[in-house]
Amino acid sequence: MAKVIFLCTGNAARSVMGGAIARTRHPDLEVVTAGTHVVEGMPMSWRTRDALAGIGYQSDGHRSTQLRARDVGDAELIIAMAGEHVAYVRRVHPEAAERTATLKRLARDLATDESPLAERLAALALASSELEAWEDVVDPAGGELEDFEACAREIDDLLAQVLPRC
Repeated sequence: MAKVIFLCTGNAARSVMGGAIARTRHPDLEVVTAGTHVVEGMPMSWRTRDALAGIGYQSDGHRSTQLRARDVGDAELIIAMAGEHVAYVRRVHPEAAERTATLKRLARDLATDESPLAERLAALALASSELEAWEDVVDPAGGELEDFEACAREIDDLLAQVLPRC
């Protein structure tokens, strides 16, 4: 079973959405969600919950968690929601930089062949790839429910492309 981490800032919206969608689409994956700057133990916002429900997903009992070394150590892949999250991993957990990419970069660049995931990630040279603005899934925090719904749909669409390649 592959372990995948979904990473955003507060672990209250984007990573929660990614984790809930991945758990439903691929129950064989071990999914962890985390943030880079977290207030530990906070529930997801009602907007996140309602946006997920609006597209057929749920994440019952979620509590926010800071990214931890023990999770990073055995994760096959860390899916970041923005370039700033990749940069955080490069600074704080450099040993995982070659396994960390934004969701949008993975959707665009991850090969679809049958070679092992580690080899396909290595081919992307993720530890040294330039982080670009187009890679960010925009944070809906502070927005209206419609912003959260748009974010959830975007993550769902991107994961429909990425998860079959994991």
